[in-house]
Amino acid sequence: LSELEALMERMKRLQEDKEDEEASQEEMATRFEKEKKESLLVISGGIHAFPVPFSFDDEIVSTDVSRYIEDPGFGYKDFARRGEDHLPTFRAQDYTWENHGFSLVNRLYSDIGHLLDEKFRMVYNLTYNTMATHEDVDTTTLRRALFNYVHCMYGIRYDDYDYGEVNQLLERSLKVYIKTVTCYPERTTKRMYDSYWRQFKHSEKVHVNLLLMEARMQAELLYALRAITRHLT
Repeated sequence: LSELEALMERMKRLQEDKEDEEASQEEMATRFEKEKKESLLVISGGIHAFPVPFSFDDEIVSTDVSRYIEDPGFGYKDFARRGEDHLPTFRAQDYTWENHGFSLVNRLYSDIGHLLDEKFRMVYNLTYNTMATHEDVDTTTLRRALFNYVHCMYGIRYDDYDYGEVNQLLERSLKVYIKTVTCYPERTTKRMYDSYWRQFKHSEKVHVNLLLMEARMQAELLYALRAITRHLT
């Protein structure tokens, strides 16, 4: 099977398995922890702990971003150290954008919550209902896997989501791309972009980039707004 056909087959199988039998809360929690620990090893400083089909290192261009920021040392750091047994988890049910973050940010800056919420919803639901040459495809499962994987990298867990779907739908080269785009955007190269979903249209892959950026922004807001809420209370 081609990459595209294999992905569509996995999506179909996931849907059938979900209808037959749902995973228990314990199983979903275990799968999240496994995915969270694995995400710490995907890429760090350009060193890949996973075997990937090719090396990205020779493609990484040293970009001088200091001219654009006030603090040249500012950058992404993993939320936990490798090798730790108990990695911190932000349970989304305890502090959600819809129930907590939205109202707080509106209090702090009038109407900004509505604008942010509209932006999140628009990008999350953005789809042509296509996958390359296939039309009338429900891409909800795939979009949710992409969004939740970004939040997983930031230690955010949704109790009602089975993270086994992430591992089945997102291949390793795509995970490397996702973490690079969301955490080390200056290292993103065209070769990395071309390496995943080769049969997909550029517009569909641009949708992926938009979704990754919005997922990252929401994750950062959740941490910041939760901290503000704790300070206020």
